[in-house]
This record gives sequence, structure tokens and C-alpha cells, in this order.
Amino acid sequence: MSGDVWFTILPDGESGVAAARLLRPWATASVAHHSGRPWLLGSWPDGLVTVGVAGARRVAVIGRCPVTADALSARAGRLRDLGDVERIAQGLTGSFHLLASVDGSVRARGSASGVRRLFHTRLGGASVAADRSDRLAAVTGAGPDERVLAAHLLGSPLPYPLDDHCVWQGVRALPSFDCLLLDADGRARTRRWWTPPEPQRAWQEGVPAVRAALTAAVGACTAGGGTVSADMSGGMDSTSLCFLAAREQERSRPPGAKLVTMRWQSLDPQNDDAAWAERAATHLPDSEHVTPARDQWPHWYSDLTALTEDAVPTDEPGPWVRDGARIASLCRLMTDRGSRLHLMGGGADELFSTFPPHLHDYVRRHPLAAYARIRTQRASQHWPLGPLLRQLADGRTYGQWLSAWARGLTAAEPASAALVRRAPSTAWGMDLRMPPWATRDAALAVQSLLREAAESAEPLAARRGQHTALACVRTGGRGLRQLDQVTSRSGLGQAAPYLDDQVIEAALAIRVEERSTPGRYKPVLAEAVRGIVPDDVLRRSTKGEYSTDFHVGLRHNRAALVEQFDGSMLARAGLIDDETVRASLLGVHPTPEGLRSLSSSLGSEIWLRARPGRTRPAEHRDGPRSTVINQEAL
Repeated sequence: MSGDVWFTILPDGESGVAAARLLRPWATASVAHHSGRPWLLGSWPDGLVTVGVAGARRVAVIGRCPVTADALSARAGRLRDLGDVERIAQGLTGSFHLLASVDGSVRARGSASGVRRLFHTRLGGASVAADRSDRLAAVTGAGPDERVLAAHLLGSPLPYPLDDHCVWQGVRALPSFDCLLLDADGRARTRRWWTPPEPQRAWQEGVPAVRAALTAAVGACTAGGGTVSADMSGGMDSTSLCFLAAREQERSRPPGAKLVTMRWQSLDPQNDDAAWAERAATHLPDSEHVTPARDQWPHWYSDLTALTEDAVPTDEPGPWVRDGARIASLCRLMTDRGSRLHLMGGGADELFSTFPPHLHDYVRRHPLAAYARIRTQRASQHWPLGPLLRQLADGRTYGQWLSAWARGLTAAEPASAALVRRAPSTAWGMDLRMPPWATRDAALAVQSLLREAAESAEPLAARRGQHTALACVRTGGRGLRQLDQVTSRSGLGQAAPYLDDQVIEAALAIRVEERSTPGRYKPVLAEAVRGIVPDDVLRRSTKGEYSTDFHVGLRHNRAALVEQFDGSMLARAGLIDDETVRASLLGVHPTPEGLRSLSSSLGSEIWLRARPGRTRPAEHRDGPRSTVINQEAL
């Protein structure tokens, strides 16, 4: 099925009925409460929504989860009240929204990573929720929130804690660790449904759980049978998924099972991804391997006009526009070969690498071991000692760090900063700066958001290493969510098994400092897939680098990029200075750092240009087709 995929969640009361009247012009399918009132309205393909029924109780799983309606009904039969939902859902695998309707009350949540997200607003006198914020904005007539739009110039997807803000006025994003509770009167409240695990397991003890969770996550992708596709860059992350998918297809033999791998070639002749991908492909002789020639694969920033003219199907701005032409080519190549789902390796770096902030924790808990690790990494990466020691001595709380980030938001980066070795930041996160083309008003808007957050925001975990991993997982989840919104319109869903809840739980339960060790590349992941991925493929310890692709893409598409900011809507909103953008695009950039924010600003510009006209319901040739699921039908 192509086209927008979305759903809304309605309370079981008269106010929910009133809200449903406003949403029906967009909807092609619905699911009812036990009362007969509408519970879900939206547009989705067959198989995306699975509903279990036991008397007056309803449980729905929306997304990728190999559970049948009968099995879900059996679980619903064990449901006493809404507090039981997570208990009866234990063992469900995949990536999905989980909903329940019990005795006039509704509970709904997405996934911990934010791949599955929910938003809510008031409509027709009731609080209603949806998986897409633009659907709620369309029916309420809401416009973009310019403060949040200014924050998208920093980075998109938004970094934590700004990622809990919605770009539409009056529409609220549900934090990914929270669930939404709706009562029959249309009132809403939130409650925590997920708490990150404490990282207490030794890595050897954690490997079996990671292997089981990752196997189940990939199995949830292949369970539907047919053709699935997967990136196979040559790196450990995507390559491991290819071998897991082939193994699961062989073990379960779903109908019509086939694996297609996809690799695009870097323009950098020193990038060794190709050699490792070719080595892996020889171990998968029964799969089809697609590798477009370099001149058949679009450069970064290509075909930007097509993105502007064709309505962008994401509900918020995103940096994916840099790869828009490549995404279109991927969809065409994979759907031509029958793929219904594409697997990618996003999330593995976040779970199976360690970020520099973990050193801040490690040096306090295990100073001798930390000293040895720091000495090894300094020798290999040439970190300057003085700045590193100052970073490690920093004792700011999370709120103090946010306040300092707000103050330094407009600080100028030294012209030579990108060309010299610097000590890694061991702070709570990246101190991102506004791009040079951001206006003073845009900077003040973002400063106000950060200062508000500093008053009440809490870190995602008590220690910096675990907090950073969780923040990066949420960023990856939000990015995948946008990518899926783009590709699912062409009939190709996106999956990142590393970002499934069970995999996140298993990986983050391992001690942070043991997820990566000097001299071994991703040891937890390597051991988890050993025996599935051949040893000669697991021996790789390098990682591809793509600055050459950035420079070539910029050189080929510089004029089109400049044109995109002519008559800029961001400039009309007072958020950027288009002349400064032009000067930056026409300048010399020895490294990609000089245009770090280009993709985020470009994504916001194209999103604004494509937004008009997306607030009207689609026309149905034969009127709205409604697939009504109620107790009689079940």
C-alpha cells in the first residue's frame, strides 16, 4: 500500500464521537471500542493493525509484531485493568505501538526509542492522540511553532531534551518513556511505562540476551514471508542483520522468503567498505546483491526541486532531504525486486560503542582502569592532555550544563577548530551551536527553550555514559521514524532491529565501559552474532568515512542549494539570513564541519515550502473506505 499511513486514538465517550466526526474525512479504516464508539481512525495497510478481544477488553498492536489476533485475544483475556497492559504484553517482539481499551478507559504508548511515537491535542472537546503530529495539526488548523522550528536549525532530529517538543502549535509530543491515559470524558494524563535498565551486567553475561533479542527482532521482520531487503555496507552493523535475516528465513521458511541486499559505493577510493561487503556477499550465495554503479547512484543534495514540488510526507523537518534522491532510488530498486521491508543498521553504534562521556563516570568509579584506557586512546587519537583533564574534572549537574549550553549557543567556533585535534567532550551532551546564518531572534528562541528545560529537565540516566547512549538511541529512533514516513509511501517500510525495545534493554543492561574496549571493535555485537556471521567477516575493525561524498555532492549541487534558499521561507519567518546562507554555500570548506547544520536548515526550508496543501483530506474515488472492526465483526 502506498500513501500516508497514520492512525488516531479516541476516548470511549461522546467527546470522542465528536472528535471522530472531524477526523473521518481523512480516514479509510476504523476500529471500535466495545461500546461501538470509534477507538481508532486512520489509514493503514492490511496487517499493520492487530486487535485482540476478550469481552469488553481490547488490545491493539500497531506496527511490526508477529502476533495473531487469536494470540492477542488470549493475552487480552488476562487483562484485569490498564495497569496490567505491560505484563500481558511481555514476550511480544518487534517495533510497535501498544494500545488497550478497558471499561471506558484507554492506554497507549509507542516504543522506548521513539521509532513509534505518539502526539496528543484537544479536539472536539476531547484529548485525542495520533502517531503523526501533522494529522492533528491539519484537523485543528495549527501552524508551526517558530521556537521549535528555530531549534531544528541546531540539529534535526532534535537533540534531547528538545526532542520532547512538537513543531506544531498546540500539539504535544508524548515522551517516549511515557504512556498516555484517556478517560471516557476525554481527559488525558501521562504515566511512565519504561525505565532504562541499570548497566550492571558483565559483557560476557549480557551477550546471550543480546543474541536472543536481536534474533527475535530480525525474526519479526522476516516472519511475514515474502521478500525483505537490507543494507549491506560492509560494516559490522548492517552485515550482521543480513546474516541474521538469511538465517531466520532458512530456519522458519516463510512463504516466498527471499533476501535482497543493497550497497551503494563510496566515492572515496580509500573507503574499504566495498571489499568487506564483497567478502560478506560470498557467504550469502542464495541472496540477491544489488550494487549500483557510482554513476547510477545520486549524489548527496541531488534533485532538491523534486522534494519541494512533491509534498514531503514527514510530520516534522528532517535532515533526510540530503539523501532524498538516494532514498527514492533505494525504494525503486528494492520494490522492483518485491521487497516489502528494508532493514538498516541504525542503532548499533549507540548500543555497542561507548561515547566519551562514559570516561567521566569511569574515572570516578575505577580510576586505575580508566587511566589505562585514557592512555591507550590518547595515544591512538592524539587527544591533548590539558583540555581532556579539564573535561574530566567538570562536575556540572545536568541543569547547569543545559544553562551553559544556552549561554554558549551563539559562541563563534574558531576558524581552525575543525583542523586540529581536540579533546572529546565528556559533558552530558554535545554543546551544539546555532549555524552562522541563524538570526538573533532564532538564537533567542532556542535559548529560551533550553533555559526552560534547565529548570526541570532530568537526565535520562544518573551517569553520563548511559544518559548519552539513551539520548543517541532517541535521536536514531526519531530519524528512522522520519525515514519510514518517506519510504512507506512507496510501499517500502523501514526497520532498524537494533532499535527494538528488547534489543535496547539487553544491550543497555551491560556495563557501559564494557560495551567497547580499546583494541576490539564492538565486542558485544561481535560475540552476539558469532557463529551466524562468518569469522572472517567479523574480523573487520575499520569503519567507512564519507567526507569525500559530502564534498562531491556539494560541488555538483551547489547552485541548486543556493537556489533553494532564494526567497527563503525561513528568512521570511525571521529565523535565518539568506545572504549568509548563500555566502556559506559558496565558501570553501576543508571539512564537512563548516556546514554541519546545512542538512537541518535545508530540511526545515523544504518542509516549510512543501507544507501548503497538506492540510486537506485526500479525495477518495468512491468515498471513504472504512474497515470497521467491532465486537460483532470479531
